[in-house]
Amino acid sequence: MASVVLLGTLDTKGAEYAFLRDRVREAGCDVVLVDAGVLSDPSPGDVTADEVAAAAGESRAALAAAHDRGPAVLAMTRGATEVVKRLYAEGRLDGILGVGGSGGSSIVSAAMQALPVGVPKMIVSTMGSGDTRPYVGTSDIAMMYSVVDIAGINGLSEKILTNAAAGIAGMARSSASFVSKIPPKPLIGATMFGVTTPCVTKAREWLEERGYEVLVFHATGAGGKSMEALMKAGFITGSLDITTTELVDELVGGVLSAGPDRLEMAGALGIPQVVSLGALDMCNFGPKETVPPKFKDRNLYVHNATVTLMRSTEEECAELGRIIARKLNKATGPLTVFIPLGGVSMIAVPGGPFYDPAADAALIRELKAGLRPDVEVVEMATDINDPSFATAMAERLDELYRTWAAAKAASAGGKA
Repeated sequence: MASVVLLGTLDTKGAEYAFLRDRVREAGCDVVLVDAGVLSDPSPGDVTADEVAAAAGESRAALAAAHDRGPAVLAMTRGATEVVKRLYAEGRLDGILGVGGSGGSSIVSAAMQALPVGVPKMIVSTMGSGDTRPYVGTSDIAMMYSVVDIAGINGLSEKILTNAAAGIAGMARSSASFVSKIPPKPLIGATMFGVTTPCVTKAREWLEERGYEVLVFHATGAGGKSMEALMKAGFITGSLDITTTELVDELVGGVLSAGPDRLEMAGALGIPQVVSLGALDMCNFGPKETVPPKFKDRNLYVHNATVTLMRSTEEECAELGRIIARKLNKATGPLTVFIPLGGVSMIAVPGGPFYDPAADAALIRELKAGLRPDVEVVEMATDINDPSFATAMAERLDELYRTWAAAKAASAGGKA
């Protein structure tokens, strides 16, 4: 029988979790109730609040006596994460469900994010219709808006929670018996933007024809983070990082930053990577009226009603070249950098609104000056979306990957 973990603060949401437990059981799954409530005494959980606190090296009673909610929530979050990881390792977790407001959702989501991608995860939350990034992160968490507060069972919450129980039970049963019908292939991560789509599509098709599976990530901040999280988890073993535009938003202050560590994971892991300069001509904002006033005199381009692009300046491009060089110099595995001399995006070519040869030259000059001498650099007199540029990158990644995989297999054989 598939097993669903119900994780939450039972000191404040006991009735709701009892309701969910009964619905999940009716849907054909076993239930493990995990209590992360600091004030649960006694605790109704199959894994009690005392056990959750102990998993974090804390005493629940001491946390409750301190009357300081912040440290208590952090401690129970750590404990819940450890408990959930243990239950998964023991084969007692085929799906996980939690409900709550901002506090409860933060505990539940942190624990869920520690589980592998593919394990069914669902949160019913009052935060489900707002900015869900803090709760979902780079994981595959499904968030359902609770519509009303999680405060007892009423005519509306009864239906919503019943749907959630049925949903997680169905996913858990499917997950418990899942057998992939797709033969295993090397997984390549690729980054794409609308202005680099022709390039990525051509490269993806070339690689797929030769036995690779290419996962394409929209370079929107979350996309870059998700790709690198899957590298860290061991799913993605090759990187076609064509569209490194998220670095511009991190530098300039746009809305699509992937954080300060972007472009470092593949190198740290030593997996093969081909990197290019896709969409480094632009920083991203929302509707034009949301662009910060300090940028009002910059070269702005309305991509659509919800996206406004801002051309990166010569000075910003020079700094981007230095940043990319520093990041790539840390790489411990195979690496080739491809430079399109004819433009880094669809709108940075001659006649395009972001055509700026001086800015592109500064980017390329500082990148080449800063890279280690042993880093392979390929310059081509085309724009990034030229089919020959895309094919050259795919071919080089294929060469790097085959050599790397052969060396890895030989090393494993020698150790055996």
